[in-house]
Amino acid sequence: MSHAWDPQRYLTYADERGRPFVDLITRIDAADPHVVVDLGCGPGNLTSLLADRWPAASVTGIDSSEDMVRAASDSPAAERVSFHRADLRDWLATVAPGSVDVLVSNATLQWVDGHLDLVPALVAALAPGGWLAFQVPGNADQPTTTIREELAAEPPYDLHTAGAARIAAHDAATYLRVLQGLGCEVDAWETTYLHVLQGPDPVFTWVSGTGARPTLQALPDDLRPAFEEEFRARLRAAYPDDGAGVVMPFRRIFVVAKVPG
Repeated sequence: MSHAWDPQRYLTYADERGRPFVDLITRIDAADPHVVVDLGCGPGNLTSLLADRWPAASVTGIDSSEDMVRAASDSPAAERVSFHRADLRDWLATVAPGSVDVLVSNATLQWVDGHLDLVPALVAALAPGGWLAFQVPGNADQPTTTIREELAAEPPYDLHTAGAARIAAHDAATYLRVLQGLGCEVDAWETTYLHVLQGPDPVFTWVSGTGARPTLQALPDDLRPAFEEEFRARLRAAYPDDGAGVVMPFRRIFVVAKVPG
């Protein structure tokens, strides 16, 4: 079941969402790459950091969402970054082997079914000595996910949400071993961020722009308000505000790999 992204909703808490991207790219030790690609670039605000890091490189952002690519193309980042709409699998099928020096994917691979099988193709796209860097969420066991899944499985919602896209990621060790098997030098780790969120129902605001969006869009208009009301209530109970903001732990998995030179 397809779903659409809302760039403005996604950019809520943009600073918090951007922290993992910064932590990821600081571990890429590429001195002077010529071609840099951001797979799943979203609205382009983070892709611009790649142009900051490597100003002499040709930087391209790829995203499957027309709305995201439009927002990116209308942003200041478009002055230094080329943005294109393409499905990740389609891009991999057409990119010339060995043509990319740095390939970054930030919180995107978890949306691609069977993405572990695509890792060899991602590595094949890299030039000798090139770098692959990605991060995916590792919070499938957290209330932000379990509450949504439990509620979506209840009637009458279950009739509509069964086919909604769901996030799926592996642990750091799995990615490390796969990439080692392809001859890469690999750095893999995980970090749990403690995001302090402000405002009314901030956890709902966060997840409604990302992981919960496909479920919400799968619901018909006459059911969505009741689902959202109950979802908000359960999230408030799981993530209480003690007066100093809501603390939302968010575990993320990072992988940086260098192919043989």
